[in-house]
Amino acid sequence: MAYIDGFVCAVPSANKEAYRQAASAAAPLFKEFGATRFVENWGDDVPEGKVTDLRRAVKAEPDEVIVFSWIEYPSKAVRDEANAKAMRDPRMEEMGANMPFDGKRMIFGGFVPSIHEGGAGRPGYVDGSLVPVPVGNKEAYHAIASRLAAVLLEHGAMRVVDAWGDDVPDGKVTDFKGAVKATADEQVVFAWIEWPSKEARDAGWGKAMADPRMHPGSMPYDEGRRSHGGFVPMLVETAATGTGA
Repeated sequence: MAYIDGFVCAVPSANKEAYRQAASAAAPLFKEFGATRFVENWGDDVPEGKVTDLRRAVKAEPDEVIVFSWIEYPSKAVRDEANAKAMRDPRMEEMGANMPFDGKRMIFGGFVPSIHEGGAGRPGYVDGSLVPVPVGNKEAYHAIASRLAAVLLEHGAMRVVDAWGDDVPDGKVTDFKGAVKATADEQVVFAWIEWPSKEARDAGWGKAMADPRMHPGSMPYDEGRRSHGGFVPMLVETAATGTGA
């Protein structure tokens, strides 16, 4: 994985199965177009924030649930070609006309990931977050993120990914920059942590927060504007083998 497309959307809770079916139909097409992994995660523990949060990011209604998802590609070139093919494919056009959620409020963008892996396999739980980072602090952010990832892997995480914004468009209704109130000199990071289960996640965070290495002091970004939440994977498809659930 050298490139990802990241998405956050709001889906009516009553449309969960319809959304899962729509995602299950789209995943094989994106794999056909070159994607290596297609992951959809249903909101489970998505807190309200004082400044920003994922619900406000997509203007979620009270009866809507947040979905945090991404598509992995071997390169940006493959991603660009995949999106071009998707725009031309009548199968995708038909799906787009019958989406079980408000696509106008979905936020999306392209990101370059830094990956830290501790184990393989399908995740049972995912922590997802969006972070605004000053462009000038990119290297400082990656250095701290790498150190924190090592601690999380030590305490049970399977995979930690921090993906730096590369192709993050402005939206008419919502967008990633608005989700974290990013300033003109900031870029958005799309990040996630894969855990074996929610129990492993809760235990892992308990151990990690008690670890002094998780508290490095000053951070090279505004933690107060991070938007985050916990999610249950509802679809995980890889190019090698389909593992949807």
